[in-house]
Amino acid sequence: MGFVAALRLMPAAMPAIRAGMSVDATTVRKIASLARIAVSDAEVDAMVPELNNILGWIEQLGEVDTDGVAPLAAVIPNHLRLRDDVVTDGNIRDQVLKNAPQAEHGFFAVPKVIE
Repeated sequence: MGFVAALRLMPAAMPAIRAGMSVDATTVRKIASLARIAVSDAEVDAMVPELNNILGWIEQLGEVDTDGVAPLAAVIPNHLRLRDDVVTDGNIRDQVLKNAPQAEHGFFAVPKVIE
């Protein structure tokens, strides 16, 4: 589990992130623990302002007026090139099996993997 995924799993008992959108060293250690990431005190001290900056950017995004803007999956128009789903080279099983090192009953034979 990554650090951001651990942020999403934080219990409601840790309102520091939800209410004021700020993170302290204790919260960073808790998130690192949930993500099973070992962090030193120096790394924790470096992450606190970085995470607070990220949360600040998220707060700024929340202030943007998006009324009337349709949700997007991409910023450029993507048009799928569709084709008919048809078999184009079927009924050549015997020719395909000629390439197999070993074939049995019309299938590729492979060595047993699980005892």
